[in-house]
Amino acid sequence: MIKNDLFLRALKGETVDRPPVWMMRQAGRYLPEFMALREKYDFFTRCQTPELASEITVQPIRRYGMDAAILFSDILVIPQAMDIEVEMKPNFGPYLPNPIRSAKDLESVIVPDIKNSLGYVLDAITQTKEKLEDEIPLIGFAGSPWTILCYCVEGQGSKSFDKARGFCFTQPEAAHQLLQKITDTTIAYLKAKVKAGVNAVQVFDSWGGMLSPTDYQEFSWKYIQQIVDALKDETQVIVFGKGCWFALGEMAKSGASAVGVDWTCSPKNARYLTGGNITLQGNFDPARLLSPPSEIKRMVTQMIREFGKDKYVVNLGHGILPHIPLENAKAFIDAVKEYKE
Repeated sequence: MIKNDLFLRALKGETVDRPPVWMMRQAGRYLPEFMALREKYDFFTRCQTPELASEITVQPIRRYGMDAAILFSDILVIPQAMDIEVEMKPNFGPYLPNPIRSAKDLESVIVPDIKNSLGYVLDAITQTKEKLEDEIPLIGFAGSPWTILCYCVEGQGSKSFDKARGFCFTQPEAAHQLLQKITDTTIAYLKAKVKAGVNAVQVFDSWGGMLSPTDYQEFSWKYIQQIVDALKDETQVIVFGKGCWFALGEMAKSGASAVGVDWTCSPKNARYLTGGNITLQGNFDPARLLSPPSEIKRMVTQMIREFGKDKYVVNLGHGILPHIPLENAKAFIDAVKEYKE
């Protein structure tokens, strides 16, 4: 049994004294202890070495005592497992030297055996659970199929992913084939994570907001729905789409336990668009963690009041930025822990 199960209770919609809190990308780049490991090991070595991944996962918990840990990994371990080469270039980000641009390119893309190709993630879960000693829940995650496709086709990060969108619109059959392969792999991957011991999963649709509402249904949402359908009876599923306010109503009806909200949608609108019955997660602007600690505390308290303390998980509206002062991250977490009605 998890000793602090506040996060899991909030996902189930139970009444709580205060909402739980964690931060997207909390295991990572703003922490000096993470940077010390980054000096010694390259990015995918950190992901693929269970001892390192588990250590990085628990670093923020030791420092701040969040109500949930999220496994340190990357969404691009999925294409790697599918035989699509992925590099992480310093000061550049992800780079895929052989992007998928045609139906022919798809022939070499596999749906892998998860234990063989991603066993290191499952080992990292086992080691992390040992370190956490059932104090708090552990979250596993994956990118949405559309977000993974964006990188596979574009070959790198982008502000608009024009090549990825162009691929979908000019070669829809090939695009759907790739999306289905990613979806099948992701379902098997998340199921394996649940078996290995994660207590909840989150699907990150980081680039969903690049699509129009109609194209979002076609190229993103229907694949996320497959993932929710496959996982919802096995664990709590959180769906988060950046820039996807237009899909919040659909997300709320999906069978997911919670819906993440970015900072461009107010708590009032988020509750309205989701029908007011589902647990919401978010939605503090990550750049607002640059405000003075006293201002952060005031804004977090206000945010909780606007969402309401029940059916709510306090989080950022996207991942924490690398240059956030440590005391500001602490102010964010402390404001939630100190919250009183």
